[in-house]
Amino acid sequence: MQKHIIALAALAAATTCAFAQLPPAFQDKPPLNITSPWGFCSGAEWSGEFPRFNPMMSEAGARSARLFHEWQVIQPRKGEWNWGPTDAMVADVRKNNMEIIGLWCYFAPWASADGGTRRGPVKDMQFWRDYVRETAARYRNDIRWWGVWNEFNGSFYQTSAGGDKVKDYTALAVAAYEEVKKIDKDIKVGLNVANFDVGFLNSVIKAGVGNKFDFIQVHPYENLGMLMAGEEGSYLSLAGSLRAMLAANNLPTTIPLWITETGVQAPVRPDEAADKYQAEAIVKVYICSIAQGFSRICWFEARGPNYGTNTDHGIIRQDWTPRPAYFAFKEMTTILGDNPKYLGWHVLGKEGFGFLFEGAKGPVLVAWASKNGDETVTIGGKEEKFTRTPRFITGIPAALVTEIKKNADKPFPWGTDYSKAETATVRLGATNIESGVKQVSEGTTRVEHGLTESWRVGNFRSGGEGRYIYFRTDPTFCGFADNKLEITMVAKRATAGRQAGMGLLYESQSRGYTGANGYHNLTDDWAEYKWTLNDASFNGQWGWNFRTESTGTGNELAVREVRVRKLK
Repeated sequence: MQKHIIALAALAAATTCAFAQLPPAFQDKPPLNITSPWGFCSGAEWSGEFPRFNPMMSEAGARSARLFHEWQVIQPRKGEWNWGPTDAMVADVRKNNMEIIGLWCYFAPWASADGGTRRGPVKDMQFWRDYVRETAARYRNDIRWWGVWNEFNGSFYQTSAGGDKVKDYTALAVAAYEEVKKIDKDIKVGLNVANFDVGFLNSVIKAGVGNKFDFIQVHPYENLGMLMAGEEGSYLSLAGSLRAMLAANNLPTTIPLWITETGVQAPVRPDEAADKYQAEAIVKVYICSIAQGFSRICWFEARGPNYGTNTDHGIIRQDWTPRPAYFAFKEMTTILGDNPKYLGWHVLGKEGFGFLFEGAKGPVLVAWASKNGDETVTIGGKEEKFTRTPRFITGIPAALVTEIKKNADKPFPWGTDYSKAETATVRLGATNIESGVKQVSEGTTRVEHGLTESWRVGNFRSGGEGRYIYFRTDPTFCGFADNKLEITMVAKRATAGRQAGMGLLYESQSRGYTGANGYHNLTDDWAEYKWTLNDASFNGQWGWNFRTESTGTGNELAVREVRVRKLK
């Protein structure tokens, strides 16, 4: 039996792209048919360095690159096409045995509402149709998967006065789909959202996108943070939430689900603890994403800029030396192969995590301990110790492989099942007592003690975040389709005699995070404060479902208990 551990010993300008009718060198190549999950991204700042990072990423096992020039580069003026930069980028990706994942964004200034690149609507939808058609036609043998815009629901698109993001995105997505299918019905068009915004996807489908898309792209950065905090069970529910949304819209639940951006930052200079964290994160996010059904995952990014915090997302440093995460990624792709097949889950010891794959040379168990401690497990007659750092185990006994395969289609076992509960709760204190509700980002609060109990106080001393207390319900308790909920907070003002108030922000089905009706002024005594929600949709877009709002008061509030009840 062989054992493999992540290679942590190694701890020691805005460009984008363009299209049209291709020269013969492009046309003569057969279409790509890459199915590997191993992808990466590059932001605009360093995308021009693709001749240097593409070979490195290919060597590490990447098989797709989400990398493309913006509309303004490809078509700087109406009727003028500039294919040179994008031809070079596409050719280099293919030379390195990878596939480009295309994206149509942003506006060319001459076609936008304000002469910029982010504000809509487009002056004439025909301009957008021409751009989509020409790019898809030119690279039809090299780019078979396209995303409509990048994070349209976030900050990369602004509406004009009185505009509607859902309506604008629907129009662009439908037009792109129609133009592409005229060229080649097998070229795929995907919807794209920032974060894990299931509500926005649901809204555009209902607004007219319907079945005019082929796959879904999400960017669950915050949910990766949740995974790394020991919330594997919640992270493993993401694909299920998307499938529930598709089913509610009478769409096939087999539509491919992709993660086209995810990642964590690491310091510019080597830092053993932070580099180890990033290396663990890159393995856990790929493994947990593939296991639940995401078919392609792209780490953001290959080499990244310093955003002013002396950190960046890259697995290649700015001096071109690989980070430990690079070696972890390479080891994972080498052991699991280009097309790993998920075979089933395995509880490691009491509560550790194990995922079995058919790898490059046979079954591979990728495993790590839970956040509650190390796990010592006997595998193949040998005692193995597991920590939070993932390990790759080969030489798995045939009997264990057979046993694990039986779990392939069963729900993941981590976490308690609250599917039959009518109410979920959390009791806040020195140690929170969770029963279907979890406090997220406990650092925004501080613990206070009474004679017989303790509770938590929104900690204004910690800055702006101290005015919010965040919560998430267990994904087995409620999700996309559980819209009618009652939320009760047992609260009081932290300082007697001083005014304190509390509102509620929650995750809705069609409006994203929105305020609930009702702002409560608190008293000196513990009391119950309630909100009734009729359009809730708790999917964890930013890793949480609801939070208290205390931005309009000078006094902190104390919370002792939170209850979420399903309403019929």
